[in-house]
Amino acid sequence: METIQSIRGTKDILPSDVIKWQDLETTARKISACYGYQEIRTPIFEKTEVFSRGVGNNTDIVNKEMYTFDDRSGLSLTLRPEQTASLVRSVIQNNLILENIPTRLFYIGSYFRYERPQKGRLREFHQYGIECINSSYPESDVEVILLAIDFIKQLGITEYKLKLNSIGNTETRDKYKTSLTEYLQQNKNKLSIESQARIDTNPLRVLDSKNNTDMEIITSAPSILDYLDNESNEHFNKVKEMLDSANLNYEITPNLVRGLDYYSHTVFEFQSTYLGAQDAFGGGGRYNNLFSQLGGKDIPSVGFAMGIERLLLILEQIKGNNANQKVDVLLCSTSSDYLKYVTEISSLIRHNCPDMACITDVNRRSLKSLLREANKLNVRYVIIIGDSEVANNTITLKYMQENKEQITIDKNKLIEILLS
Repeated sequence: METIQSIRGTKDILPSDVIKWQDLETTARKISACYGYQEIRTPIFEKTEVFSRGVGNNTDIVNKEMYTFDDRSGLSLTLRPEQTASLVRSVIQNNLILENIPTRLFYIGSYFRYERPQKGRLREFHQYGIECINSSYPESDVEVILLAIDFIKQLGITEYKLKLNSIGNTETRDKYKTSLTEYLQQNKNKLSIESQARIDTNPLRVLDSKNNTDMEIITSAPSILDYLDNESNEHFNKVKEMLDSANLNYEITPNLVRGLDYYSHTVFEFQSTYLGAQDAFGGGGRYNNLFSQLGGKDIPSVGFAMGIERLLLILEQIKGNNANQKVDVLLCSTSSDYLKYVTEISSLIRHNCPDMACITDVNRRSLKSLLREANKLNVRYVIIIGDSEVANNTITLKYMQENKEQITIDKNKLIEILLS
């Protein structure tokens, strides 16, 4: 019978890799807590309109990439392709907005888009992100960027670029779209088929094209920064001033627009040369109209998301692929007659040393093979239980990493030694 394979664009996260995922997630939770952000978890699927109204009908996500299906009642559901729209729906539904007080939330989860699988870009992918909700001021933009940079640095990533832009308010974008559309129409025949189709539906998305010919044309396109009104200019200048005061390096990138319709004012992206041509590993920006698009009041907000798979690819190149299972204690017995004693000792360790990983032999192997396994797993201690140990209520403790010393002690002194 033919074996069943995983679905294209999905990947098993194996135990040797899970260690790296857990380390990254632990760092994400610590930095989020440090900035006062609380975790939120939303359902993995939503009503389709959450994304069609929130993300935008003219985006690639809604038009091409969503996993959408009807349930048995005929209701159209979609596996979430991103988190912000789901999070906003939840905030509105659960009345999480407090007057004049920001709501700070973070998330870690899996998301789904039907696109061509690439290294670090799968159909089921994972993200860590934060949202600072209910602040219209530029200091919340800067807080979000600072948190992102602290997270990146705590992971051990030092070589990256922060790309920064403003796409202004609605009035700014309407004026800019008119000029941009005129320019793109003049160069329509030189653009890719995909970009030609976007001119009338979503011209800003042409600026995000990775087609080489498109990129040459985009270089001479009008800059949105020339169309910012006083409000948009003031907001963007304050963001830059505060980033400068924090001694952060960034590149003003006028063609950076991000791929979702709900953005306004500040947008930003993090890029790494470790990822090759597809060099973005995270980004975000301000969204002041998304709440009203999903049926709530106008609530100004800002946030970011980072691709976990892409971060791990960067870390693998920086640190190598050397994460190992952590085992502190391995228990060995010279006979299956001593299983009760082994169980007693292992339970003693697990109940009194909860931070220690303790494993026992469940295949009745020889002491020689167990010591080989201990070396392979980089175990700190091996506990040997034989005739003498059982008879005298003792254990033999072998130090595997320091001086390789082997001592026999009363079993009641074991915990004191392990915790010392």
